[in-house]
Amino acid sequence: MMNSMKGTPFKLKQKLSPVAAKAKAARDLVMAKTPARRLKKAQNQKIGQNGTTDLHHTGSGIKRVSIKNNRGNYGNGTKNE
Repeated sequence: MMNSMKGTPFKLKQKLSPVAAKAKAARDLVMAKTPARRLKKAQNQKIGQNGTTDLHHTGSGIKRVSIKNNRGNYGNGTKNE
């Protein structure tokens, strides 16, 4: 029995009620349209992604880092973020 979906390759949807799902969609849209988020999206599209690295937005710009490091908080995990 799997008690955690950690490491799954599938994007699983949250099981939300219709009211909660609609509220979450509205919140997500507001966050996606913030000036900082729009700038990051534009930068990613301009530079382009590839299959081996992610683009990491730092305070001083963008750098390419391994997917493992970028998504795993450089070995510190993401549980306490």
